[in-house]
Amino acid sequence: MSVPIYYTIDFSLIILYHRYMKGTLVNVSAVMVGSIIGTLISINIPERFTKIIFQIIGVFTLYLGVKMALKSDHILIMILSLILGAILGELMDIDKFINKFGDYMKHRLKIKSPDFSEGLITSFLLFCMGSMTILGAIQEGLTGKADIFYTKSVLDGISSIILSSTFGFGVFFSSIPLFLYQGSLTILASSLNNSLTTIVINDLTAVGGIILIALGIDIMKIKRIKVANLLPALVIIVFLSYFFGK
Repeated sequence: MSVPIYYTIDFSLIILYHRYMKGTLVNVSAVMVGSIIGTLISINIPERFTKIIFQIIGVFTLYLGVKMALKSDHILIMILSLILGAILGELMDIDKFINKFGDYMKHRLKIKSPDFSEGLITSFLLFCMGSMTILGAIQEGLTGKADIFYTKSVLDGISSIILSSTFGFGVFFSSIPLFLYQGSLTILASSLNNSLTTIVINDLTAVGGIILIALGIDIMKIKRIKVANLLPALVIIVFLSYFFGK
């Protein structure tokens, strides 16, 4: 008796998730639970408090971005990766795609929040740009342990409460791209094995920091920046750092 191909695929995915995705699944669950709590709390938050929460989130994002950006001394490689990443992101128009996805979910779920798409993008970037995402993916991908992701889950769960109290239910749906990005990074780390050197990790973290600075500027309404269109720089920096960052 032959086994249907889709059963084989599903079984393979279960093994894959069990081996490499435990930390990501816990992280995603923490974000989902935290965002539900934050959305319920936000009903009673006056507008003046919402405004100052935005400002605090923006300032903290700037601080975190600067701290991460200082991880690398390879300025030229970082600039080149950001320029090439921005051009590629603009050609693909990732920001437009994410906003369309947000609008689609709003329509399907009949959500009236005007900040749905902004909450989705902002939360995803905050949850994914940190060094804990990279280091956690490397740890689980190479060793199967998820200690870093478990710690990150606690932090992201608390952050999702704060973010969703401001942005609304869009934070909940940031768990979808979070799962795809963080899970893919973990599986990639498992396949690259020892190719991810300390130099590559630092350069990747630094570019992520620059993207967070752009996000902080956008959150504080200082300047509108299509931050999502900078994401390809995270892929480009890995290759540039690996071949030219020594």
